[in-house]
Amino acid sequence: METKKELKTLLGIVVLFAAVFFMPLQSARFSSAIDAMLDLSQWYAREHVVLCLLPAFFIAGVIAVFVSQASVIRYFGANARKWLAYSIAAVSGGILAICSCTILPLFTSIYKRGAGLGPAIAFLYSGPAISVLSIILTARILGMEMGIARVVGAVSFSIVIGLVMAFIFRKEEQAKHEQQMNIVLPPEERPAWQTAFLFFTLVLILVFANWGAPASAEDEGWHSVFTYKWHVVGGLSLLLCWSLIKFLRLKAAWVLLGMLATAVSAGFSKWLVADERFVPLIPMIVAVTCLSVILYFDKKSEDNQEWLSASWGFAKQILPLLAIGVLTAGFLLGSTHDGNSYAGIIPNEWIQRSVGGNSLLSNFFASFAGAFMYFATLTEIPIIQGLLASGMGKGPALALLLAGPSLSLPSMLVISRVLGLKKTAVYVALVIAMATLSGWAFGCLF
Repeated sequence: METKKELKTLLGIVVLFAAVFFMPLQSARFSSAIDAMLDLSQWYAREHVVLCLLPAFFIAGVIAVFVSQASVIRYFGANARKWLAYSIAAVSGGILAICSCTILPLFTSIYKRGAGLGPAIAFLYSGPAISVLSIILTARILGMEMGIARVVGAVSFSIVIGLVMAFIFRKEEQAKHEQQMNIVLPPEERPAWQTAFLFFTLVLILVFANWGAPASAEDEGWHSVFTYKWHVVGGLSLLLCWSLIKFLRLKAAWVLLGMLATAVSAGFSKWLVADERFVPLIPMIVAVTCLSVILYFDKKSEDNQEWLSASWGFAKQILPLLAIGVLTAGFLLGSTHDGNSYAGIIPNEWIQRSVGGNSLLSNFFASFAGAFMYFATLTEIPIIQGLLASGMGKGPALALLLAGPSLSLPSMLVISRVLGLKKTAVYVALVIAMATLSGWAFGCLF
């Protein structure tokens, strides 16, 4: 046994040595891939971790601690009415408007609370696949038919994929069904509306904090929301503070002190950082820190400390895998954002040549490549707009829209940790297959 362990250690050392020894440092393609890997990682850390993932972890903590298991089982469990469970899960993306990585802590939370595999998968797919803003921008920029096809495809995909997953793994679902039949659930400690108020306040803070600039100056309504979004976030933060005092019974003095610290940091942040894009990060970090400290030292309720513990648990589980996935995606596929462009080890020309026309192969390649790429919320639209201008067919464009936002290499790593490799492989295969067929059919019609 000891010999096998030592041989594994030796093999690891040999592989690492060979990788460093034969590293093609003189290759321009390799150097560009390294730059892309680091650039995508830095962009992800700056644009998504603080404003997207940190609130998402606390939202997932709310589900894990304050949303009763009875509620999850009633609406998403193996014994729930299918039409209700899948309907709620399929339209959830219109409310959340988040990316394939931000949905992960929420999905993990409801699945571990007893949600059936089918509704949980429908929720996992629909969360990043569809939102009101993404559909509107898709229709305006890529065409009305593309916008309609995207919303119809995303909603139907989530339901069909969830049903197919539940059927394939029906033996496990049957076991969960029997287990939930015998569960004696404790009564809820607080009214459901209070938990809903806390949950949706956090969700709205997440949505407005990440509200992007409109694609065109003509979008006056969206531009107004973007202009005043931090005022909206400030108002929602006041509601959050009120709910923390009223519902969770946190000490008012502590909450008010945290609110004051956040407000002061927001006022001085513009003088602390040179780049105005990073100004909102400082008050968000201060707010998260204050909330964490308050929850940690609160002795009145175990649930409050459990909220912090659950949120930290999701962060520990998800962040390392996302980091590995983002580094790998950048190295393989490159990094393109904010006018910067670094080619990955896989030439972009190969991708563009492979998605022209409307063959099943081109649609499959668009679905497959999109499934492994990372798309932040709404970034898929200008990317596909550029690919269409380079000769991409409309069918592959829709296939990329249906597969890309809902999956990414980082999200696959996390999903496999939650569901296992077998379920994850089936889920990814279903998304790619359905996106391929839908894109091909759309290309034939248009």
